[in-house]
Amino acid sequence: MAESKVEEIPDRILETFKDQNILITGGTGFLGKVIVEKFLRCIPVTQQLYLLVRSKKNKDPKHRIEEIFNSPLFEQVKQKRGMEELHKAVTVVNGDVSLPGLGLSPEDRRMLCEKINIVYHGAATVRFDELLKKAVLLNTRGTKQMLELAKEMKHLKLFAHISTAYCHLEEKILGEKPYPPPADPHKIIKCVEWMDDEVVEAMTDKILGDLPNTYAFTKALSEGLVNEAMSQIPAIILRPSIVIPVWKEPIPGWTDNINGPTGLLIAAGKGVIRTMYCNENGYADYLPVDIAVNVILASSWNFIYLKDHEKRVYNLTSSSEFKVSWAEIIARGRKITEKVPLNGVVWYPGGSMKKSRLIHNICVFLFHTIPAYLIDALIFLAGYKPIMCRVQRRIQKGFEVFEYYANNQWDFENKNIYEIREKLNPIEYKKYQIHGEDMDIDAYFETCIRAARIYILNEPPETLPAARRHLKLMYWVDVITKIVFFILLIYVLASWSECFRALLIGSWSYAKRTLLR
Repeated sequence: MAESKVEEIPDRILETFKDQNILITGGTGFLGKVIVEKFLRCIPVTQQLYLLVRSKKNKDPKHRIEEIFNSPLFEQVKQKRGMEELHKAVTVVNGDVSLPGLGLSPEDRRMLCEKINIVYHGAATVRFDELLKKAVLLNTRGTKQMLELAKEMKHLKLFAHISTAYCHLEEKILGEKPYPPPADPHKIIKCVEWMDDEVVEAMTDKILGDLPNTYAFTKALSEGLVNEAMSQIPAIILRPSIVIPVWKEPIPGWTDNINGPTGLLIAAGKGVIRTMYCNENGYADYLPVDIAVNVILASSWNFIYLKDHEKRVYNLTSSSEFKVSWAEIIARGRKITEKVPLNGVVWYPGGSMKKSRLIHNICVFLFHTIPAYLIDALIFLAGYKPIMCRVQRRIQKGFEVFEYYANNQWDFENKNIYEIREKLNPIEYKKYQIHGEDMDIDAYFETCIRAARIYILNEPPETLPAARRHLKLMYWVDVITKIVFFILLIYVLASWSECFRALLIGSWSYAKRTLLR
């Protein structure tokens, strides 16, 4: 009797998307892939998914989507619906958000204006060090052009702009409300359109002002454009924080990149990061990608189905409930990489966070730079192409971005998400989980490392025994290295102290012999 009552509870989120034509930009990105998969697996009642995709690396849009559908992420939905039905449910539209007119043909533009009901605009460059001109044309002008397209859509019910919680960095507590952009987005777009690349780059620091990178700047400009358009179209702004691997579905731990804490754990687990300049008690805000997607769907339901048009901005964040410090991440990472070691560890995982930039820079030289040159020399002598110096240059570049965020602190209001939780019925609460009541952080991090071994590093589970043996070897190499280093340090200090004592008594010749010995 109880089971039949549960079956009678409606899935109102499913009903929201019934017979709707949905346009997604950024569907080939990390978050975009999981959005597409969720629709295909859990919301098959949609009329059609339209994916705006550009050609890339000599691959046309259809080929790129074919590759995505062949990835492990879509295994469940392929088993459930079959590849043929998958292709019928998705229409690939050839376009490029960074091009004038979105790179759309007149026919495709008319078709979209006639058919689309809901737009999820997520296309953006997420590189923090992207050239300003490219970032503006893709992130800001692209958003402006998507808004212009949305205004022409005859049956539009929702335009959801996927922004970031880290775009208004001057706000230490980010509210769920629009903020004024750091500059006039229309003027910035015009400037970069007619200026040469070299001129734009020469002016970048002045244009950015206090903002640390082009990503935060252009995403803040984009929000300003969406806020302007809210009086003309049904639009909302969604601000996810740092989106990290899948927590529960469809594949626990799955990711297609090494951004965020996963990359940190991998680099530390490989032994290539030994020091970080960081406030170890600080914390960032992370959100598993499957939870982010569920919040996107739930906020759409709140706007379309429940007609709650008062709420136009949603912070998709978690730190009000879960605060994991940088020190905790490293401590957990050490335990996990001892239990689930990575292949080819170059140094036993260790190191620490430094509060002093000077000490950090000294440690970078001693424990990053020097070992990288030594290892590359050995690799070169063995007849292979050196790689460690290149790896360290990439790590150093990453540090430049990381240090700003690791040594500053932001908090986020997310009252709107709490209110949506209260509105969900038991079926929706389970199917579109937007809470972390059953989160086991240690188990989740371990799942992320295990999945990263398989999907990122191509290290299958059967390589674990060999990885554990190699890690034990590296442990003793690390111990011996530290002993040798300690002995050398004592010898050098003793020599210098003897030399200094000789200088004090005026014996220059004895000091010289001591120093050269």
